[in-house]
Amino acid sequence: MTNAQKVEVTDVTLRDAHQSLIATRMRTEDMLPICETLDQIGYWSLEVWGGATFDACVRFLKEDPWERLRKLRAALPNTRLQMLLRGQNLLGYRHYADDVVEAFVAKAAKNGIDVFRVFDALNDVRNLEVAMRAVKKAGKHAQGTICYTTSPVHTSELFVAQALAMQNMGADSIAIKDMAGLLTPYATYDLVKALNAKIDLPIVVHSHSTAGLAPLCQLKAIEAGASRIDTAISSFANGTSHPATETQVAALKDTPYDTGLDLEKLSEVADYFREVRKKYHQFESEFTREDVSVQINQVPGGMMSNLANQLKEQNALDRIQEVFDEIPRVRKDLGYPPLVTPTSQIVGTQAVYNVLAGQRYKTITNEVKRYLQGGYGAAPAKVDEQLLKSAIGNEEVDTGRPADQLKPELSSLQADIGKLAKSEEDILTYAMFPDLGREFLQQRADGTLKPEALQPLESDNATKLTQARASEFKIDVHGELYDIAITGIGDHGAGKRKLYLSMDGMPEEVIFEPLNEFVSAGDSGRKHASEPGHVSTTMPGNIVEVLVKEGDSVEAGQAILIAEAMKMETEIHANIAGTVDAIHVKKGDRVTPGEVLVEIS
Repeated sequence: MTNAQKVEVTDVTLRDAHQSLIATRMRTEDMLPICETLDQIGYWSLEVWGGATFDACVRFLKEDPWERLRKLRAALPNTRLQMLLRGQNLLGYRHYADDVVEAFVAKAAKNGIDVFRVFDALNDVRNLEVAMRAVKKAGKHAQGTICYTTSPVHTSELFVAQALAMQNMGADSIAIKDMAGLLTPYATYDLVKALNAKIDLPIVVHSHSTAGLAPLCQLKAIEAGASRIDTAISSFANGTSHPATETQVAALKDTPYDTGLDLEKLSEVADYFREVRKKYHQFESEFTREDVSVQINQVPGGMMSNLANQLKEQNALDRIQEVFDEIPRVRKDLGYPPLVTPTSQIVGTQAVYNVLAGQRYKTITNEVKRYLQGGYGAAPAKVDEQLLKSAIGNEEVDTGRPADQLKPELSSLQADIGKLAKSEEDILTYAMFPDLGREFLQQRADGTLKPEALQPLESDNATKLTQARASEFKIDVHGELYDIAITGIGDHGAGKRKLYLSMDGMPEEVIFEPLNEFVSAGDSGRKHASEPGHVSTTMPGNIVEVLVKEGDSVEAGQAILIAEAMKMETEIHANIAGTVDAIHVKKGDRVTPGEVLVEIS
């Protein structure tokens, strides 16, 4: 766009805004009542699907994500619906075979998606080819996407080359996806100018307000020729979300860039979502506020809120700043990947392991190993040689398109899930998240789907929460009666435990050392690790696979269990060589740090 003209608006409230601010927990029932008003406003599009919404629907909300899409399509007949698609990763955390990618795009289009924003976490355009081709085959809008980041290797020239490659694939527009809020106003101007000089497609700017600069970046982008901006309604805007729709509409009013959107209707939408947001107060986090330090730690908005929520669940929220400090170091070691799903989870989870284990790369997640082997594509820069050797030894790094190594898998997925799948969409749900998907479909068949509970917004909420989820009792100390509720337990190293409790409604932390060998962690009854042959984990999580059986001989360092924590799988290794005497876990078991999971003599 070379001459000033009306700027178009994509509103992301129903996807990225609540992903960034309340850990993707907004339910469909809270979206539908306002859809008639949203449909009248005149947005270029509404982003309603993709990203983490699919995962959250299945994992937490126990909603069918496909049914959500169909309901939104019916409720928004006059507005383009948009989704975020991770190229060959689709909506999962691995690369899928081409037949799965093609089937997923076709079904998403059939169920209501008009605009596919397609990106690759490494900006490896080879990972976009099949998805972009499938979007064009479906007759939908293919939006090629640049994941913006900063590093010694990420230059305007590199981003322009990527945009040209996507234009040659048939992209209908190009999005600059600034997921961490790293853009600055004049860097934005220069990048949009550089893109417009070489490509002949509309430019869209998607920038999170994490550093407080996104509204300024969008204005400079518009001056440089950008056609469209992403915003969120004010009650779900700013901080790690996006510039407020009303603010940007007001800023451009009565200028050559006037959006033409009605501020009164937008105000009605804002009032509605202001009340809705109160329902999800338990997922609010201080780490989603505006903070210019993102220019240092580079943690994206969605990653920040989810990371804070996950650390809180693991009783380690007090160490989040250490994790933020570690993230740039891990990113450098991995060759400066942009921090966007799934690389944000890969880098973030490895940073958590490094911090909580007290030793960098003592445990290396399977996803980091896969990344270093080339399983996600080409790293933007050279990776750390010592880490590479520690993770994959002398194995060769695959330099080809990762999906070329994958055989068609749709038929086998259909056979695996069997009669639990009532539609092709169900098969694709299972494909995205095999364990979660199977559990969801089984619970649906049994009529036992139960979403996580929302806490009431009341002054005595802390007490109600402990009554629902914790051990609660009273203590009489010299005639003074105290209400005590244990809300969590975590590892503190050196055989000590951290106890999280509430005393008369006030949160407290206590460090203690167990007087016996058993760990008070739920009903597991597992012993506390105290011998060299006691195998335990450094992170709370779930057992995905048991790789040995009693009586097996094992070597020191051999993988004997696979656990999942923070959506990432990690091998748990034998501490010593010997014989497996006892196994205290099975697939699906919840485990916490310090418990004896396997005994080796």
